[in-house]
Amino acid sequence: MLSSIYPLLRQSLFCLPAETSHHLTIDALAALGALPFVTGVTARRAPIDCMGLKFPNRVGLAAGLDKDARAAEGLASLGFGHVEVGTVTPLPQPGNPLPRLFRLPEAGAIVNRMGFNSEGVNAMVRRLAGIRERGRLRDTKLGINLGKNKDTPGEEAYLDYVRGLEAVYPYADYLTLNLSSPNTPGLRALQSEEALRGLLSEVLEGRERVSGPAKKPVVVKIAPDLVGEDLDAIARVILELGIDGIIATNTTITRPNVDARWQAEAGGLSGQPLKPLSLAMVRGMRERLGPDLPIIGAGGIAGTTDAQAMLAAGATLVQVYTGFIYRGPILVQELAALSV
Repeated sequence: MLSSIYPLLRQSLFCLPAETSHHLTIDALAALGALPFVTGVTARRAPIDCMGLKFPNRVGLAAGLDKDARAAEGLASLGFGHVEVGTVTPLPQPGNPLPRLFRLPEAGAIVNRMGFNSEGVNAMVRRLAGIRERGRLRDTKLGINLGKNKDTPGEEAYLDYVRGLEAVYPYADYLTLNLSSPNTPGLRALQSEEALRGLLSEVLEGRERVSGPAKKPVVVKIAPDLVGEDLDAIARVILELGIDGIIATNTTITRPNVDARWQAEAGGLSGQPLKPLSLAMVRGMRERLGPDLPIIGAGGIAGTTDAQAMLAAGATLVQVYTGFIYRGPILVQELAALSV
């Protein structure tokens, strides 16, 4: 039913400022998830084993929509094989000043400079505990995306990621380290080889302290704006340390194929214009990482053709965000049936 009425809902939502629409959508999805008969995926239409987990299908929701895990159960009920919440920071922070979220309907895109607005990890943990106690995610996997606070110096960033991991670890199916948002000053510098090796080593040590015999997967989300030597360095560190996978990619600071008025607007661009960059990044990392390490492809997926191209480029799973904003639950239903 939601799929059939979403085009009408979108018309109304798009009449409002983007962030207002965002909050209303999260409120509605949270209400949906609170209904007693609503659960996550139960029918495994095209299941896949990845990172030691059995995903009911290949499509997930990218981090950024449900930043504080308020609507995970409602989102799971739409058919996602996995839902990634966050980015969550150790301490609450307001993010960047308004306005900071912009729609580009003519390009099927969004520009955001949210800046890791977060209620903080303690608030998220309380919600996660309730989610796990209710047990209504069913087969849908829950990823938790971790970031650092804006005021944490780069040399101490690992402390924020370790704190976040230790706090949410009992509730996650997998954890993502967001090192690639363009909206937190200095964050992308953590993708350099030396910084990355140091940070990931500390995070993996933190996982050792809190994990049982079966370690939960840790993946790294990378930027689409990296060049070849950057990818070489990231691949070396990922393989050397035994990281469980990567997400390619985050938003881009470039402005390909968008109207001139958006060229100077600060923030990360997502949606259809990002697709060529993300596809190239998935191909490049698959070549460097070999055939087996999981890659989650994200960026510009608005239909089955886009998702199939991402899988052909070397992705194991796919994630959507902007395409979901524009097309709604029907996109999830289409992609959930993908088997190749």
